[in-house]
Amino acid sequence: MADYDLLVIGCGPGGQRAAIAAAKLGKRSSVVEKGNVVGGVCVNTGTIPSKSLREAVLYLTGLAQRDLYGQSYRVKENITMEDLSQRSHHVVAREIEVVRDQLSRNRVALLHGSAHFVDEHTVAIAAGDGTGEQRVSADKIVIATGTRPARPPSVMFDDVHVFDSDGILGLHQIPRSMVIVGAGVIGIEYASIFAALGTKVTVIEQRDRMLEFCDEEIVEALQFHLRSLAVTFRFRETVEAVEAHETATVTLLASGKAVAAEVVMYSAGRQGATDGLRLEAVGITPDKRGRITVDDYYRTTVDHIYAVGDVIGFPALASTSMEQGRLAAFHAFGEPTASMAKTMPIGIYTIPEMSYVGETEVQLTDASVPYEVGISRYRELARGQICGDSDGMLKLLVSPLDRKILGVHLFGTGATEIVHIGQAVMGCGGTVDYLLDAVFNYPTLAEAYKVAALDVTNKLRTVERLRH
Repeated sequence: MADYDLLVIGCGPGGQRAAIAAAKLGKRSSVVEKGNVVGGVCVNTGTIPSKSLREAVLYLTGLAQRDLYGQSYRVKENITMEDLSQRSHHVVAREIEVVRDQLSRNRVALLHGSAHFVDEHTVAIAAGDGTGEQRVSADKIVIATGTRPARPPSVMFDDVHVFDSDGILGLHQIPRSMVIVGAGVIGIEYASIFAALGTKVTVIEQRDRMLEFCDEEIVEALQFHLRSLAVTFRFRETVEAVEAHETATVTLLASGKAVAAEVVMYSAGRQGATDGLRLEAVGITPDKRGRITVDDYYRTTVDHIYAVGDVIGFPALASTSMEQGRLAAFHAFGEPTASMAKTMPIGIYTIPEMSYVGETEVQLTDASVPYEVGISRYRELARGQICGDSDGMLKLLVSPLDRKILGVHLFGTGATEIVHIGQAVMGCGGTVDYLLDAVFNYPTLAEAYKVAALDVTNKLRTVERLRH
């Protein structure tokens, strides 16, 4: 008999959820974590510390209050990295304890060490202190090892002036200037954070625009806001090399340009953390970026081995990883479950936040799906005036055929929270009429749904009247 019914490799959000879901089904469940702390990249170097840093920056800079109190308003004049890291350290420590408690309460065995496959049902776990290894067997295995930042050889990473997106939290002081390579989610989140601190940020991206998967109008609003904070964008530029010098850096571009800055954060892509798993022993072949291909049930090419989270690629979010872990564990043990919901929100923790659920205007146009747009701007809302957010906006995309909501797109304070109202209505098959007839608390930012619903309904009514 195998040592465990389920063995999970990796203790990030996807791995935790898979292990606990199996335990809830009465299975003997275990999780392997190579580090001394649990939580994976999400808790230790990614989501939790970066979002905690963001909250500290928002508070200490007073940025969100400057519409009310003037552009010179500050909560603290001379902000240090120590000021900012205090909140991160506190939150990370608490979150680690929460994860440990959840695993313990559900009787999930926590095994420390670096895991690799011996055969299809056996994993060797090498102790971090080099004292040897143990072998454990399992009927089902879930790979949830996540990713790490890509480190190309042309970039002189020294973790003093040139960092990847995990190492940037190790800065000793707030830089006066910074180059960020990559205008994806991580790059733009950090660009907005350091711009709020007064750092002159230059973003270099080889594509035509940033956050290509988001609504263009929402992205333009964010880009306009970042430019007002002295962020410079250089699109359609390829980085050939990054040089680390004694006191600063030089980023060399294929176009011949050279950009000097105190520090560089390279965040152009991530690599699946699979190179140490010896996947060849079980016949699984990752792609060139170390990612594992899975089917709709998160099974790899080996039926009893699953993979979830960032290691399988897009959308690579903590929220989706958790759900993938739960669904994989349920499928592994024959528990009936629905597939992951299509109305899945995406949250981007820039300053201000961005979030959306459903389709974009470009996607609907390319698919020849008719739609009408309803807009609400925070400056028109009493709560928007109260909280000092004049830039925020909410956009509804509504079908003129059946009045169903096709997409919700937000930019501004609380966007990642407010989006769930639209998600709930869409998930239940509701129409814009629900938002039109609903009574929202006043004053709230959620009232933006009512305003946007009125806007889109008036447009639909006008078209209908003119055509008939």
